Amino acid sequence: MATEGSSGLAQSAAVKLSEMGERTKQLGTAIQDPERQRRIILVIVCVALLLDNMLYMVIVPIVPDYLARLESQSEQSHDVAHANSSDNSTQSRVQVENFDLQIGVLFASKAILQLVVNPLTGTFIDRVGYDIPLLIGLSIMFASTCIFAFAENYATMFVARSLQGLGSAFADTSGIAMIADKYTEEAERSRALGIALAFISFGSLAAPPFGGVLYEFAGKRVPFIALACVCLADGILCLTVLKPFSSRTRENMPVGTPIYKLMIDPYIAVVAGALTTCNIPLAFLEPTIANWMEETMDSSQWEIGLTWLPAFFPHILGVYITVKLAAQYPHLQWFYGALGMVIIGASSCTVPACKNFEQLIIPLCGICFGIALVDTALLPTLAFLVDVRHVSVYGSVYAIADISYCVAYALGPIVAGKIVHDLGFVQLNLGMGLANVLYAPALLLLRNVCLMKPSHSERNMLLEEGATGLYDTIRMEERRARKHGYSTAGNCLPVDENGTFAGNPRSYSEEETSEPEYI
Repeated sequence: MATEGSSGLAQSAAVKLSEMGERTKQLGTAIQDPERQRRIILVIVCVALLLDNMLYMVIVPIVPDYLARLESQSEQSHDVAHANSSDNSTQSRVQVENFDLQIGVLFASKAILQLVVNPLTGTFIDRVGYDIPLLIGLSIMFASTCIFAFAENYATMFVARSLQGLGSAFADTSGIAMIADKYTEEAERSRALGIALAFISFGSLAAPPFGGVLYEFAGKRVPFIALACVCLADGILCLTVLKPFSSRTRENMPVGTPIYKLMIDPYIAVVAGALTTCNIPLAFLEPTIANWMEETMDSSQWEIGLTWLPAFFPHILGVYITVKLAAQYPHLQWFYGALGMVIIGASSCTVPACKNFEQLIIPLCGICFGIALVDTALLPTLAFLVDVRHVSVYGSVYAIADISYCVAYALGPIVAGKIVHDLGFVQLNLGMGLANVLYAPALLLLRNVCLMKPSHSERNMLLEEGATGLYDTIRMEERRARKHGYSTAGNCLPVDENGTFAGNPRSYSEEETSEPEYI
């Protein structure tokens, strides 16, 4: 009887193991499906961007209060030791100013290090591909988050914040570049990048209340440990799906354009300048608006904590509208970006006129709506410019985009407070608004980008080798289609590099189109 029971258990266990093996095999087959793999990759990248921006903003309600408590404890011990002091008021004022400077430097250290290493990470990504840098970035972000959880002094937090900048330089750039590489069709690319921007927005705007609530009721470590667990899970998923270290070959990957050559491309420079300018109001208001609300509106702490949360919804709306419009009218991407900059400028100028919390929500929503228009319109434009004018390798061009963001967010915590102190909050907002409105006409330079065809003279001027990218493949498919009597022309008509319509565009022969260099 016992023998029959044990044999039955063994048989049932064997059946279950067989079923598990079959399901694992089916899962592996499903993962290998190109369309499903693209979606899984999009999820991995979006979670990485969400984590990065949540870690960037979650410290806003936590670190200043935590460091202030440590500072007060040290001051109490110092006062007990020096009870007789006539310069207490002067010393306390200097300490407050030094503390504010320390907080500003701590907040900016992430963007500063990210700004410094981005040119190197962009080149590295172009050389080794997108998956290994993404895994490196997630690993560094995991280490940074764990350090934040257990840090108990300013120096340790500064190291953790700087490490986060290093991880972001790898994860953000490689993630966005991977999306651009996997989604080659313009409408799909705009939609995928729009989804990524939605995750970035949610991470930035939801992190302060998330961190504040957990910090208040569960302590400093809990929010960071929660983010570290999600980061670890995303890294494991990256290892499972992308398999970055398994029999990697790069024989079919073209050599990317050097980042310094992309920087001198006038079209890419205009886009980079727009990305920096449109993010300045958000970067400069984040460290200054809380004090202004306390002084002018007598706002409560919960109002200050929820200041930016309502702006998440117009940001998502802006992403959605721009993706839909770009699918219908792709030649107007420049106009969507210019319109967004005008909305940002007008909203920034109206912020100082607000008298209460309800009024303030309106211009802040306008700023985030405008940023959504600019980012969603111009990020896919960078990939298209690389396809048309350079080589279809995207690490360096999105490193330039990341540099553009970092310029704004590195200056914000340090410079914004100084401007408010010397000139005033009103002047800060008027200056930011005017800068956006004045920069908007510069996007007119991009009006013929969608109508552009590759110019051999132009590309040879930018590159010593006549490199080709995705656009040449499209042109070859168009030539084959014309031979079979049908057309694959899209919404864009070809023009030359001067913006002149090429009424009868000639097709390049195989000899005229130089082959990409492979390593």
